[in-house]
Amino acid sequence: MEKFDLIVLGGGPAGYNASEKAAAGGLKTLLIEKRALGGVCLNEGCVPSKALLYCAKVFDYTKHSADYGVKVEGSSIDQNYVIDRKDKVVKTLVSGIGMSMKKHGVKVVNAEGYIQGRSDEGFSVKAGEEEFVGKQLLICTGSVPVIPPIPGLRENVETGFVMTNREVLDLREIPKKLVVIGGGVIGLEMASYYNSVGSEVTVIEMLDKIAGPTDGEISKILLNNYAKKGITFKLGCKVTGVENGKVLYEEKGQQQVAEADKVLCSIGRRAFTQDIGLDNIAVYTERGAIVTDEYMKTNIAGVYAAGDVNGKSMLAHTAYREGEVAVNNMLGKKDRMRYNAIPSVIYTNPEVGAVGETEESAKAKGLDVQIVNLPLMYSGRYVAENMKADGIVKVLVDKKYKNIVGVHMIGSYASEIIYGAAMMVETETPVNDLKEIVFPHPTVGEVIREALFEVK
Repeated sequence: MEKFDLIVLGGGPAGYNASEKAAAGGLKTLLIEKRALGGVCLNEGCVPSKALLYCAKVFDYTKHSADYGVKVEGSSIDQNYVIDRKDKVVKTLVSGIGMSMKKHGVKVVNAEGYIQGRSDEGFSVKAGEEEFVGKQLLICTGSVPVIPPIPGLRENVETGFVMTNREVLDLREIPKKLVVIGGGVIGLEMASYYNSVGSEVTVIEMLDKIAGPTDGEISKILLNNYAKKGITFKLGCKVTGVENGKVLYEEKGQQQVAEADKVLCSIGRRAFTQDIGLDNIAVYTERGAIVTDEYMKTNIAGVYAAGDVNGKSMLAHTAYREGEVAVNNMLGKKDRMRYNAIPSVIYTNPEVGAVGETEESAKAKGLDVQIVNLPLMYSGRYVAENMKADGIVKVLVDKKYKNIVGVHMIGSYASEIIYGAAMMVETETPVNDLKEIVFPHPTVGEVIREALFEVK
């Protein structure tokens, strides 16, 4: 039975990054992954969806190129090529992670890991037909799609009529009519893609807004942009059933029907903790997610958890950082996880970037904030590239301490700009000090600087 300093369960962003850091720090490390390195993010989520969305963006450019004096006639999308290209992107990146694990001396076992128990030697884990012992354990088993008990839903997932995030990324035939159940980030990104490539898309959302916790004003602008492109939204509606070829839903007390060739179920995700042996070492969970403290420690000494499995912030970049925090503490470097400045992005066209408090959350917490709201038309580059667009930047400043507590953007390059705003929130740098930072000109990001000078 081979012994390790650390056994990592799950090779997603939290697991593979933590494994690399642990091995670099001198820990003999084993990484167990039952599917492919990279986890959901690389294989079934973040990366493949962005590959599709970029193809859609290029296709959209051809459809509107005349606005820029470029004449393109007869452009079309080749869905088979798009999927093949996506697969090549994923394969390249998965291969890169494998080489990185080998470079750092991480042993990788492709099997389903199961925690058998604990002894004086450490934690016993079975992977396939092999058994291993680790002095410490890092659980990074990720999350799985939520399939609610809607009549006919699970049955139609099995037939293929209803897709999850996994199947929708491999769809080689563009559906004439696509119904998306759920108006969160995953649902919106796929609605955007299939709308761009020719599907008639309907999004059914139980809430009265899209994009979940996204700032309300940003959410409205996003919805208006999607609606202009032809996506139909049914907000405040409850799906009551799924039958072959249609989705049943309730709208203002009336039963309605949405016809569909395919359905995407995108209601959310839940931590994956079932059947991995947590009970064998008495790891505490709440609502199916592993409970961790700010050091990523569980209630059991020597056991840590990072990524979606702890249910705190189901984002790949959060998982990276959580894994680092866990490993740093294992190595005796005191580190703690903070969640107040984690950026989030919706990679549609237009893009949404956000970090920190929204107008709604600030109000709920009783924060006294000044809100500066500027159109991105303040940016020369934005005007040059988006003459008819309606993007904005929204900055929330704590009136007492005069530091930024939230930034929200909708428009081009928002995904690449928001990290700078995250630094402003994380460091709690006073606005007057931020005003001294020189932004490059002309850029879209310099609108944030303009907003700083509006702070009273």
